[in-house]
Amino acid sequence: MKQHFSHVNCWVFDLDNTLYPPECRLFDQIEVRMTSYVMNALGVDQPKADHLRTHYWKTYGTTLAGLMREHDLDPLPYLADVHEISLDHVPQDAALCAHISDLPGRKIVYTNGSENHAVRVLAARGLSGVFDAIYGIEHSDFLPKPSAEAYGAILQRDGFDPNTATMFEDDPRNLEIPHALGMRTVLVGPKVERPYIHHQTEDLTGFLSQIVA
Repeated sequence: MKQHFSHVNCWVFDLDNTLYPPECRLFDQIEVRMTSYVMNALGVDQPKADHLRTHYWKTYGTTLAGLMREHDLDPLPYLADVHEISLDHVPQDAALCAHISDLPGRKIVYTNGSENHAVRVLAARGLSGVFDAIYGIEHSDFLPKPSAEAYGAILQRDGFDPNTATMFEDDPRNLEIPHALGMRTVLVGPKVERPYIHHQTEDLTGFLSQIVA
């Protein structure tokens, strides 16, 4: 395993369901708040809001992207509202913290959520201070993964070389562009057969232990 990452000096991690286990079900809370926000912003009932939320996610990459594209929604109040969730049940993982710290080179979080959401979740997970940079959707001009423009904005902002970087993601579709850019790709979640996925794991802590061993 370790030899596949011998060239890597930049490690890019998605946040939600990647740096914490899906069993935390944080997105359940976020989805409830997204539905409520869509209902209030557009004046629609819950079934319609749920339909639009799913439609925008499939079409544009995130609910927010659809709301901005089709309804000219102000993104900042939306991001603040939908991420106002409880993190009381998010467990700390000292081993994960140690393994990420031991990775050689630059460590980055890149999420379709907000930077503030990432900071809060990382603190709850015991990962504060581990990463060299945290990028939220506001840092890609609110363009979401998996769009090539979103990745391009983050690459331009940070300056890392994709040919010596790897991407950890729980959403398979978000790994296609990183692969095309030359990054090593790791799916964190159930196995999915895609030509642009190099590695797969449901245990990020265990996977990283093989790299830093």
